[in-house]
Amino acid sequence: MEGFILAAGLGTRLRPLTNDRPKALVEIDGVTLLEMAIHRLEESGIGHIVVNVHHFGEKVIDFIGSHRWQARIDISDERQLLLDTGGGLKKAAPLFSGRENVLVHNVDILSEIDLRDVEQRHREEGNLVTLCVSQRATKRLLRFDEKGHLAGRTEADDPGGLAFSGISVVSPELFPLLPEADHPYPFIDEYICLSTEGHRIGCYRHSAEHWLDVGKPETLEKARLWKHS
Repeated sequence: MEGFILAAGLGTRLRPLTNDRPKALVEIDGVTLLEMAIHRLEESGIGHIVVNVHHFGEKVIDFIGSHRWQARIDISDERQLLLDTGGGLKKAAPLFSGRENVLVHNVDILSEIDLRDVEQRHREEGNLVTLCVSQRATKRLLRFDEKGHLAGRTEADDPGGLAFSGISVVSPELFPLLPEADHPYPFIDEYICLSTEGHRIGCYRHSAEHWLDVGKPETLEKARLWKHS
């Protein structure tokens, strides 16, 4: 399995912390979100990681180059045009081997999800994409059918709706099916379309208890407490 860390975002929710640095280099007790994400993937046995960059991209490139990592790390450079999650994944595609599944991980997500188990479930179910999801309060919910396949979006008050957790596994067969990376687009919309065409877009349900989105200031303190718990 290879890894892709989505680190190109503007980090608007973390301002003013991101006025002079990218979200990926915001620190929790002296450790950057990017470093935590890289180590998380390395600990899951991933030996090749691609990181995309845009906002203060040169700082991310310098940071990666100034450290020693167990994994080989390549940069997908979006400094000319921020491509959102879907366009970013498509642009990064040539940097992967094309033979292994790719774990896609948002840089601002902390979790205790067993990433190896996610990839194993992905292979066992023969999915094109497997989305990590949980039941939690959010306006953006996804609906899955009785077989656990993506069936579209749903309303925030839908008790059966599940929230995407910013972690997924994609098969290399996905890349040719994505639109070209000449414009920004989110990958969830593409996955919904692919699901209606008969492709298996599955889910991996996990507890929301040990999962945290640290993309906003009020959750940084929670992250510090959780990190030491």
